[in-house]
Amino acid sequence: MTDPGHGALAVFPASFDPVTNGHLDIIERARSVFDRLVVAVATNVEKSGTFSTEERLELLHGCLDDHEGIEITSFRGLLVDYAHSMGANVVIRGLRAMSDFEYEFEMALMNKHLNANVETVFMMTSQEYFYVSSSRLKELVQFGAGIEEFVPPNVAKKLREKLQD
Repeated sequence: MTDPGHGALAVFPASFDPVTNGHLDIIERARSVFDRLVVAVATNVEKSGTFSTEERLELLHGCLDDHEGIEITSFRGLLVDYAHSMGANVVIRGLRAMSDFEYEFEMALMNKHLNANVETVFMMTSQEYFYVSSSRLKELVQFGAGIEEFVPPNVAKKLREKLQD
C-alpha cells in the first residue's frame, strides 16, 4: 500500500485577515498529511479586509518561511480554477462549529460541481482555537485586550498598529 499523501499537493485557501494560531495549526497538520501545501490568500469579494493582500502575505511569510514544503501565494477568482492552475486536486478547509460546516459543505459541493477532480478535506480545529476568529481578535485589540495567545507575535504587533491608531 502506498502513502496516500505521497507527492500530493493540497491548497489551503483563506482570507488570513489576519492569520491566527488556529490557521497555523491547520497548516501544520495538513502539511503532515500532504507533501506540499499551498497556503493561498483568497480575495473575498464580499469583505473588505483589515490588511491588504500584500500585508497578509508578509504576515504569513513571517510565520511560515522556515517550514519546508509550504508555498505562500494569493489568488482572485474561483478556488477550483486556482487549484487546477497550481496542479492541486485537494482543498483543505478548517472547521470550528456547525455554522462553519454548513457554509463549507455548500462550498465543497459547488466546487465539486464546478470541477469533479477537486476533493475537499475538512480538518477540525484544535480545541484551544475553537472560538478564535479574526473578527473577535480585532474587537479584542480595539478594546485593548491581549491577543498574544491567539496569534503569532508579528501578527499581534501589526494588528495593534493597524487598529489602535
